Amino acid sequence: MEHILTESLVIFGLLLLNGVFAMSEIAVVTSRRARLETAAKLGSKGARRALRLIDDPTRFLSTVQIGITLIGVLAGAFGGATIAAQLDVRLEQIPALARFSEAIAVATVVGAISFLSLVFGELVPKRIAMQAPERIAATVAGPMLSLARVASPAVAVLTFTTATILRLLGIKEAQGTRVTEDEVRAVISEGRQSGAVQIVEHEMLEGVFRLGDRLARDVMVPRPDVDWIDVEEGIAGLRERLSRPEADTVLLCRGSLDEVVGVLRPQRVLSAALTGEPIDLVALAEPPEFVPGSLAVLRVLEQQRAAGHRAVVVLDEYGGVEGLLTLEHLLSEIVGDVREPGGAEPAAPWTQRPDGSWLVDGAADFGDVAVQLGLPAAPESERGMYRTLAGFVLARAGNVPRAGDAIEWGGFRLEVVDMDGRRVDKVLVSGRSRTEGEEEANGHEG
Repeated sequence: MEHILTESLVIFGLLLLNGVFAMSEIAVVTSRRARLETAAKLGSKGARRALRLIDDPTRFLSTVQIGITLIGVLAGAFGGATIAAQLDVRLEQIPALARFSEAIAVATVVGAISFLSLVFGELVPKRIAMQAPERIAATVAGPMLSLARVASPAVAVLTFTTATILRLLGIKEAQGTRVTEDEVRAVISEGRQSGAVQIVEHEMLEGVFRLGDRLARDVMVPRPDVDWIDVEEGIAGLRERLSRPEADTVLLCRGSLDEVVGVLRPQRVLSAALTGEPIDLVALAEPPEFVPGSLAVLRVLEQQRAAGHRAVVVLDEYGGVEGLLTLEHLLSEIVGDVREPGGAEPAAPWTQRPDGSWLVDGAADFGDVAVQLGLPAAPESERGMYRTLAGFVLARAGNVPRAGDAIEWGGFRLEVVDMDGRRVDKVLVSGRSRTEGEEEANGHEG
């Protein structure tokens, strides 16, 4: 009996060693390079060794597989040759089992070893590795590198064979891991959930990603809302425009908005007025910078930074003024609207009514409205056709609607409740039954 106990402990030790190899494999494979590089810069030798394993995955995996295979062979052979044989002798002493003692002994030993191997040699070590992959990878990297040197002849043969087979299959070795935007966003979301990334940081980073997907016309002040004066109006016209709190940039034009002379900043005009000298608006205006509405916002930002312009005039495909884009507008897309000292909190473009419906400003960004209210996203085929909820309604209606007109979209009813001339000013969004919503969505997919 003592022999069986001793040999069982030996096999159990081999299975634990198998678990170390399995844990090392998962830890190194699932470790994030960025975290290891940060630890290495802070002086962690283990992190530097772990990076060496990551940089040579075939050599590392070959070493692990050699270890696991040898342990499996030793455990199986040792168990079959010793424990099973001794158990067979004891089972033969039981008359009812004597005839089948060998089969029962082998099955019992194989079953026990397989169960323990799965639990202590695979599942538990791998779960442990997944909890803290970088820390474990840094811990086991040194022994694994030493083992790789000891087993280098066998590792070299396996590495060469693996590389040859991959070449025959037409599979090239990866030169590096390409991280996608979705993966970065997922990591940031994980950081927010764990508390490593604050909510405000998460919202700002999401704003940066959203900004990268938008065009100049998506974030500009649209033409009807652009503040501008004619050169002939002079300082009186400028004073009237600047009396409105939202007017932080005024275009100086000649005759019409499409003939831009320059960009007026209130600070420059005020500085000139304080000197007491006559004010020449043309001289005070900054030269206009023009960009097409189809230009990516990040490209616009690069141009503004290179040229030193705080505001750019957005043009349509025919050369007419489509809108105005300032650095303040770009900043608000990232951090949200900034409240002036003593001012009121910026009002949201949507208000929920007691009956559960929503009254939404037609100028609200359709993407933001869709997220807030749960509307289906606009079809890919309509990307770039409109930016606002009003634009979406116009595209769906196919004409200039009147107050009371309504459209259906993905289980929602969008009713125009107020028009400002030919502009959709207010839209009432209300939900419908789930069945109707599914039929609507299926109809659009078809």
